[in-house]
Amino acid sequence: MSPPTPRPFHVLGVAQIAVGAPDRTALRALWVDSLGLVSRGTFQSASENVDEEMLGLSAGADTVEVDLMMPLDATARPRVDQPALNHVGLWIDDLQAAHAWLSERGVRFTPGGIRRGAAGHDVCFIHPKPSPDAPICGQGVLVELVQAPPEIVAQLAPPTSSRPG
Repeated sequence: MSPPTPRPFHVLGVAQIAVGAPDRTALRALWVDSLGLVSRGTFQSASENVDEEMLGLSAGADTVEVDLMMPLDATARPRVDQPALNHVGLWIDDLQAAHAWLSERGVRFTPGGIRRGAAGHDVCFIHPKPSPDAPICGQGVLVELVQAPPEIVAQLAPPTSSRPG
């Protein structure tokens, strides 16, 4: 039996959490008005059926983003408000390598491949449900993989000689 292929990437930390509601006004009452998170901007995408506001938990490159999302069209898919905890985003040091390596091992990704996300980083999503050809999935949770910017990679990446297998 041959040794396992080394994983060519690292998960560096949590990039974001995304929560959804039919109307994000109620979400703002908690996250902005009550907890004091600061708005960093908004984003809309008809193809993703999303109207979102991006909030920051801290300042600096390694801030965790909280996205408040609502559907542009409550009758269309995807429904970014169902489930209410829409997805968790993870910083990845080499997104291209991660996508290729995970795909080869049966991880199911959502349609669209790697693309530019709302915050300007390249992203892709691990599907919440399995398929016959790709049985490894988020088991009900959508997982966003986010290309970490160079300053996050420099700050958080372990030495390349210690990459786990």
